[in-house]
Amino acid sequence: MGLDFELTRRGALTVGLAAGAVTAIPANAAEKPIGTAPLPSKRAKALDLEMAYVEIGEGDPIVFLHGNPTSSYLWRNIMPYASAFGRCIAPDLIGMGGSDKRPLQEGEDPDARYSFFEHQRYLDALLENLGVTENVTLVIHDWGSALGFDWARRNEDKVKGICFMEGFTRPFSYSEMDWVPWAMFKAFKSDLGDWMALEQNMFVEQILPASILREMTEEEMSYYRAPYLNAGEDRRPTLTWPREVPFDGEPKSTHEMVARLSEWLKTNDIPKLFVNAEPGALIQGEVRDFVRTWRNQQEITVRGIHFIQEDSPHEIGAALEKWLPSL
Repeated sequence: MGLDFELTRRGALTVGLAAGAVTAIPANAAEKPIGTAPLPSKRAKALDLEMAYVEIGEGDPIVFLHGNPTSSYLWRNIMPYASAFGRCIAPDLIGMGGSDKRPLQEGEDPDARYSFFEHQRYLDALLENLGVTENVTLVIHDWGSALGFDWARRNEDKVKGICFMEGFTRPFSYSEMDWVPWAMFKAFKSDLGDWMALEQNMFVEQILPASILREMTEEEMSYYRAPYLNAGEDRRPTLTWPREVPFDGEPKSTHEMVARLSEWLKTNDIPKLFVNAEPGALIQGEVRDFVRTWRNQQEITVRGIHFIQEDSPHEIGAALEKWLPSL
């Protein structure tokens, strides 16, 4: 498994180099500046909450799904490349970005509000409300990949294609990890995680910038910080997500979900675009080898650790621009 993190002098986390790439990076894309301004946001009803989302373009839906601790802001430089080919929609998951926080019910485990399956319920409702019902292309990352892959598995006849990057492709095992990520996930899954995420905002302040090759600007960081300015429960999604990552069969619910996805991904014939990251984090080594066995798949390699949209947005956009017309 990937996740080959090591400590740096500033106390952040970085990732070691991985295996060589298969295909070339699109020419000239790296020369373009990376924009900092967000795309205009809208809101729509999803069950008992409202969710924020970005929408540009017209035609068949192209849905962009983010993970932890990001938002639709992650896709700001990539969506314009796809907007000539369809109706691009990038939701903010509940409790994240500009979407509503889910209220805590009496006697409820705080993490239950932002479990994978709660996110799934609200995302399903939003997509239904937005008319995302057929000829859907998914562009997915991190936990957004698990949500997107599972939506595709449950709605295979409605899916035109899947572009994925740094996503969940098979269950994890602690035995495959170096000691730093082992210790980090163990800590997030313990009571110490409350202090790390809810008080110190570690996912935004440390893990996010350390998982990007370039230096993030203060303006960019301000957009990522915005949903989590208040210490405590406002930051709960950034803690629940690492607690949901399945290691050695636990939690059972997400382990079974990822295992089910892994089997499905090996056998379906949906057109796929794999955006391979160099050096990468989640998809490295044996995991990358496994992903390369999937059917009906093209591949492009870009520079980046985990949040590769912040290092290589124009390369990813150029790859989408080439791939989308082929669907």
